[in-house]
Amino acid sequence: MLDVVDLAYCYGSRKAVQQASFSIQEGECLGLLGPNGAGKTTTISCIAGLLSAWEGNLKMNGEVFRPAERKSDRCKLGFVPQDLALYPKLTAEENLRLFATLHGLKRQQCEQAVKEKLELAGLTDRRGDLVGSYSGGMKRRLNLVAGLMHSPSLVLLDEPTVGVDPQSRNHLFEMLLRLKSEGVALLYTTHYMEEAQRLCDRISIMNEGTVMATGTPSELAIEAGEEGADLEQVFLKLTGRSLKDV
Repeated sequence: MLDVVDLAYCYGSRKAVQQASFSIQEGECLGLLGPNGAGKTTTISCIAGLLSAWEGNLKMNGEVFRPAERKSDRCKLGFVPQDLALYPKLTAEENLRLFATLHGLKRQQCEQAVKEKLELAGLTDRRGDLVGSYSGGMKRRLNLVAGLMHSPSLVLLDEPTVGVDPQSRNHLFEMLLRLKSEGVALLYTTHYMEEAQRLCDRISIMNEGTVMATGTPSELAIEAGEEGADLEQVFLKLTGRSLKDV
């Protein structure tokens, strides 16, 4: 569905991403893992169209993909940012209705999408409450479905479970597994290795702006010379044990 080839982006003289390449198939969840500063969020921002002056090639279903320049390309994407993209002084249904309208849904489509997404998030009973009164887990679930209002074929998720309780995390996983079963492709960044192990079909490991390796957890273990090791051991072997955020 999505092919990323030799993606590169610089903040001034600093190379945040350099020659990153990977692909995502229909109905697949690709995990994008890496230490802080590895270039994960920059990569997602380029794909989402939030950054435009990147180098390399993006293709969606074999066609050139330029989300920063073409609204039609952006409409194929759902984006769930790490920072909550919600309005606390609006209710849940008002938030979702706003995002649906921004994506061009007509009135009847909008109301149907709001109803479906509230059910998916488990928030129907709280639809009329201000989002500012929600718990962290409820906000995260609403933040996810806000990126799904226009039924995108590819969803970009930047650490969508930060700060949530186990019950909300499990509900988020069930939502994402349902999307996969419907053929939606997911690009998923996280620092939680158990999340990646549970949810992702394949994993790309980034370090210092490059994609070092891509494969299933067992394939990555073999590539790292650690056959049978868990994902965290493989991650540390490939990216090193020294602190990256000092």
